[in-house]
Amino acid sequence: MSTFAEWEATVLDLSYENVDYLSLHAYYNNNDGDTPNFLAQSLDLDQFIDSVAATCDYIKAKKKSKKKIYLSLDEWNVWKSQGTSRAEQLWQIAPPEFEDVYTLEDALVVGCCLISLLKHADRVKMACIAQLINVIAPIMTENGGPLWLQTTYYPYMHASVYGRGTVLHPLITSPKYDSKNFTDVPYLEAVSVYNEELGEVTVFAVNRHLSEGLELTVDLRSFGAATVLQHTVLEHEDIYAANTRQNPGTVLPHDRGNASAEGGRVSALLPKASWNVIRLQVNP
Repeated sequence: MSTFAEWEATVLDLSYENVDYLSLHAYYNNNDGDTPNFLAQSLDLDQFIDSVAATCDYIKAKKKSKKKIYLSLDEWNVWKSQGTSRAEQLWQIAPPEFEDVYTLEDALVVGCCLISLLKHADRVKMACIAQLINVIAPIMTENGGPLWLQTTYYPYMHASVYGRGTVLHPLITSPKYDSKNFTDVPYLEAVSVYNEELGEVTVFAVNRHLSEGLELTVDLRSFGAATVLQHTVLEHEDIYAANTRQNPGTVLPHDRGNASAEGGRVSALLPKASWNVIRLQVNP
């Protein structure tokens, strides 16, 4: 990540009025084996986006311009592999490389990053996960072989299907923890999206706690009555569980979440270390 001064220099060097988007990229990993710190890394993404946007706005004011520069996160993902050496690649045609095997832990970080991107949808207008097939990818396949879905596929798919509409910024109260690089990390990471056309509100939520469930209460009284359509959960007893060619169904989402609604209040217990999608029918 660059410093404020470096971003200021970058933006100052631009022909400001001819620039529509500033390109960013962000990758995260748990090569240190520190799960609490890894699960907090979406806070780094929040700070990264906020600092670059603030720099652009500072230059906008400095230039007395009316133009707002938007952000494009051209590449982002969990990326932990180092690839193979050139010696190992000798005499191979299109050798497999960077084919990371993703765990539930990785899926939770991807989910937290997706929530961060939704929260910044007013400024980040494009965000491209890198990549889609085989190379640090949510979808895996082999020549002449099967196709299977990695754990990270499911938060990405859920956000794509249900994260359409107007982002609602929730006021979140949550217990917190400190990790090696972060302080006051909320156990609850969440955002909501209102699809006016369908009359639905979708809550995306991650429980970062590794050993305890988390009580979630959502106040939707401004929408009137709410009915739970579906509470999907991605969880597993082993946070390092993964889907592989031999066992493609180890970590799969299920619809046995216990979200309930009474009037405009929604309650649910988010299992430990879980990704949750709660879909609600509302009657504004």
